[in-house]
Amino acid sequence: MTAVSVESTAGAASAAAAPVDQVTLTIENHVATVVIDRQHVLNAVDGRAQARLNGIWDQLEADPDVRAVVITGAGTRAFCAGADMSSSAVDKTGLEYWAGLDPNGFGGLSLRTSLDIPVIARVNGYALGGGMEMVLGADIVIAVDTARFGLTEPRVGRLALDGGIHQLVRRIPYTQAMGMLLTGRKADAAEMQAMGLVNEVVPAEELDAAVQRWLDQILACAPTSVRAVKQMVTRTGHLTAAEARGLRLPALMAALDSEDSAEGVRAFQEKRRPVWPGR
Repeated sequence: MTAVSVESTAGAASAAAAPVDQVTLTIENHVATVVIDRQHVLNAVDGRAQARLNGIWDQLEADPDVRAVVITGAGTRAFCAGADMSSSAVDKTGLEYWAGLDPNGFGGLSLRTSLDIPVIARVNGYALGGGMEMVLGADIVIAVDTARFGLTEPRVGRLALDGGIHQLVRRIPYTQAMGMLLTGRKADAAEMQAMGLVNEVVPAEELDAAVQRWLDQILACAPTSVRAVKQMVTRTGHLTAAEARGLRLPALMAALDSEDSAEGVRAFQEKRRPVWPGR
């Protein structure tokens, strides 16, 4: 078991004038937990937090011991309210923002295709704008029943440029997606589950237990198989199913010739739970 903490803090001069900004990473029992802790702005992301999140995802990509990731926001009000729109954080016009888009998308996650680890979005409150885009970048979404989702950028004269517009219309029915995109309206967790974007909706007191259930099911699978599944999905979206099947992706080839593959067969034959080597 390892424990890692990664933090982004304001300088000493500004710390006295504003709350400390923070993004944390903890790794324990093969599970990484990423927490955006900027509660004074509903966990909205500024440039420093964006850079820290990108660094965290890069670190996790290089760590073969990590088998699942949970991304969430600190507190009970918000998962992430998107980009920090406070006067001290907004320093670009919309055109300038578009010209300098991060290839990995909002929070370094919404458009990232190189992370072969399952990502669970633990949505504990508002998931708006870029926060909603981060949800769209996750693989499994567990939400508290009071959570609210939306790509609200048009309400402030902006656009969901980090994949929100293009991904939402591909993830839920067209008219439902356009109904949200063209109005900037917010939808509750139950509605998003009915649309197919949210896997499970629970009361606040059951949120952590629900996330743990999903983690347990992921960890029950061979790590090499899970990585192969995610890589096969994220790398082949532009191909037909027949074309995708023939693509010799690195994680696929590794899984087919892995110790996990042999252990899975042995455990089945011996009627026991497998002990995955993870390689």
